[in-house]
Amino acid sequence: MFQRVMVAVVGIPFLLVVLLLLPEWAPAILVTAMCAMGAHELLHAVGVKNKALRWAGVLAAALVPVEIYVTAWTERTFLPLLALVFVFVLFALAIGNYGKPTAIPFGHLTMTLFAGLVFPSMLGCLLRLRLVYELGPALVFVPLCISFGSDTFALFAGMLFGKHKLAPHVSPKKTVEGGIGGIVGGVFGMALMWAIIHWTIGYDLCTWWEAVILGVVGSVISQMGDLSFSVIKREFGVKDYGKLLPGHGGILDRFDSVTFVSPCVWLLLTMWILR
Repeated sequence: MFQRVMVAVVGIPFLLVVLLLLPEWAPAILVTAMCAMGAHELLHAVGVKNKALRWAGVLAAALVPVEIYVTAWTERTFLPLLALVFVFVLFALAIGNYGKPTAIPFGHLTMTLFAGLVFPSMLGCLLRLRLVYELGPALVFVPLCISFGSDTFALFAGMLFGKHKLAPHVSPKKTVEGGIGGIVGGVFGMALMWAIIHWTIGYDLCTWWEAVILGVVGSVISQMGDLSFSVIKREFGVKDYGKLLPGHGGILDRFDSVTFVSPCVWLLLTMWILR
């Protein structure tokens, strides 16, 4: 517990400085590093041993947020080209190793595709939110507050009231009562961000009802993200994805729910306030 608290004491101010105070290039570097490390953790967890395949996945994962940053400034995207080249490289590696002791299982190909394209595209929505003109420094904290609020309330609600298992084969400690508490926490996190933005810059992100809907939907998706990455760990017998964050694990252990919530927030806010 002490390690978890100390990581929070150091990590939260660090996120505040990078995401809120520094220019856009700083969050771009941070998200790029998170995507690359997350892809590495994922490929290591599922047992992808081919070094070329793993490096291709990590490189593609790093290039996705770079593409998001470049597109925001130039309005020219190279994501389709990146995806095409990435798929070509993966299958070229599969063809070249087929029939050899180093043959690449198809499951490793698909997981590398997920790690190199899908995962960074989801987590990269944090950067998309940060790059929104003027509102970016505030918007980037919406998925973080929803996710962390949901996680925190779910933890304490589960400890105090938890009786009915939510998904015992995936995460034995999670309960239905904790899940309900998580929804309350998601709404609280969204309401907190709405109030802070309203009081500091006098801007209403959305109506209160939309804020409640975003908090509920965000919390449900947050918990789905947590369970989804837990499924992978259970299947491959992994306790933690990494050791980067003492007491928490790796990037994927701490930001699994944020990975799912970020595109949800980006899409809903795009419909409501960025249209």
